[in-house]
Amino acid sequence: MIGDSTPRGTLRPLSVAPMMKCTDRHYRYFMRRITRHTLLYTEMVTTGAILRGHRLDALAFHPDEHPIALQLGGDDPSALADCARIAADLGYDEVNLNVGCPSDRVQNGCFGAALMAQPERVADCVAAMRSAVSVPITVKHRVGIDDLDRYEDMARFVTIVAQAGCDRFTVHARKAWLQGLSPKENRTVPPLRYADVYRLKGDFPKLDIEINGGVRTLSAASEHLQRVDAVMIGRAAYDEPWIFADADRLVFGDVDAPRSTRHEVAEQMAEYAAEQIAGGGGLHRITRHMLGLFAGQPGARRFKRHLSERANEPGAGADVLRAATAWIRQEVE
Repeated sequence: MIGDSTPRGTLRPLSVAPMMKCTDRHYRYFMRRITRHTLLYTEMVTTGAILRGHRLDALAFHPDEHPIALQLGGDDPSALADCARIAADLGYDEVNLNVGCPSDRVQNGCFGAALMAQPERVADCVAAMRSAVSVPITVKHRVGIDDLDRYEDMARFVTIVAQAGCDRFTVHARKAWLQGLSPKENRTVPPLRYADVYRLKGDFPKLDIEINGGVRTLSAASEHLQRVDAVMIGRAAYDEPWIFADADRLVFGDVDAPRSTRHEVAEQMAEYAAEQIAGGGGLHRITRHMLGLFAGQPGARRFKRHLSERANEPGAGADVLRAATAWIRQEVE
């Protein structure tokens, strides 16, 4: 088993952000071939989808994926508590509440980033989950929303939610404009405010504070770790997953952690793909997460193009992935 067996509740200095249509079980299995210790997240799953049974399949995960956190979207304390119990029963290592997503769908459901204007409500949600399970309950939020964006506003939010027993605050260092910017623009247009996150840690030294937003290398993560407790990497983890190849050694201090080559990871994923296809799955659902595996390497474009064009064809099997990888190996050697 590749997954990390560190006791639950242990603070992880590095994580991969929950990303819709990205961090599904196939991506997480892929990332676990690259790093054993980094905390991985599901995509956000709403409480309604879970409790109505529509997304129970999305909660399934391979044992190798530990440590793994479930991110929930919702604003009803009772529903969140029920979902936290389901997560704990399934073996999740952590439950995270989304208070950062600015999409219209989330706003219309009265949760996500809009909840930053209701810290008491968030505290009620955290308290309900905290009383329901023993696994860590964490919150991912922004530095602010709309005109509620002063440092003092964020500090008030954290003060109130911390009293409910939140185990960690993951702070996206950009504010969110709930009107006028798309979710994609909200990830890039508002300026990064790292200083506010550093100040938050300084003002609340006993709280675990994680920083998120614009981090693209382990070197940058290491610099942030001088000021905060943990770092979350988002889009870079998806676009260039190999940046995590040295994470276990450099960030977690595991000098004996095994380190596969990119080609070995590709072969491991080919074996995994064959198993999934035999069970009725499709190759594209797996390989679409692997397009950045050889980013920056000679032949990377050919690898990416071959998978993009061939993996979705009827009957596509693991041989498609092996063929793409073989081309890379020939060009590199």
